[in-house]
Amino acid sequence: MAEIRVNGVRLYYEEHGQGDPILCIHGTSSSAMVWRPAAVQELSALGRVILYDRRGCTRSERPDPYETSVVQHADDAAALLQALDAVPAVVIGRSYGGETAVELAMRHPGRVRALVLLEAASLTLDEEAMEWADELRAAVEEAAARDVSSVAETFLRRVLGDAQWESFPDSLRQMFVDNSPAILAEFRGPWLETTAADLAQIDVPTLLVAGEVSPPAFRRVTELMAAAIPNSRTVLVGGGHFVDPGEPDVLKFVGEILGR
Repeated sequence: MAEIRVNGVRLYYEEHGQGDPILCIHGTSSSAMVWRPAAVQELSALGRVILYDRRGCTRSERPDPYETSVVQHADDAAALLQALDAVPAVVIGRSYGGETAVELAMRHPGRVRALVLLEAASLTLDEEAMEWADELRAAVEEAAARDVSSVAETFLRRVLGDAQWESFPDSLRQMFVDNSPAILAEFRGPWLETTAADLAQIDVPTLLVAGEVSPPAFRRVTELMAAAIPNSRTVLVGGGHFVDPGEPDVLKFVGEILGR
């Protein structure tokens, strides 16, 4: 567990295991705390796993005022990998972290060896998905107007479902609540703006993972991304949007990439 300064901001990070680098990028409201320890252990048997809190989240620095974008987070990830001498890396991104991973692959292709997109929230690809996203954004803003501390619960109940929210231990729910300002900044800042033609330029092996009971918007954009990225494959796993990087198909893919 350590801290490093990149792009003018202090980032918290952890390393587990040795060998070829594997970078995990968390989604909106989260931090490195959300990765299931057993999954991290399984990944660390394959290589050097790097977890970090994106800027504005939990143990990393949150500038004041805090405004951000997917591009900014992709540049942070690129700088982190470079500073840790961890290029090229297998990059695993969940939700907003998946958007960040895609932007990273397009802006800094030499730093990405392969992509694992756990329901990357590339909602701008599809008009129907954006209708759902706009409703979600409105709900988040309404929550912020009432009480900023209610933003995380409002957001996660809609994205993950009531049962998943209620299953989180108190410490994790508090982490999400504390990240409410980061949720707002990520909603208000530019999202991933990409087209099928842009995605066609990604030339690294890519695994796209969708959850069976996620909001349909995520399945729609996952299918569109799979159709656009040339060297890609898609798998459907049980559960919702909180897709686990310890899924057997993910571990198999990472192992194949790293020759393990």
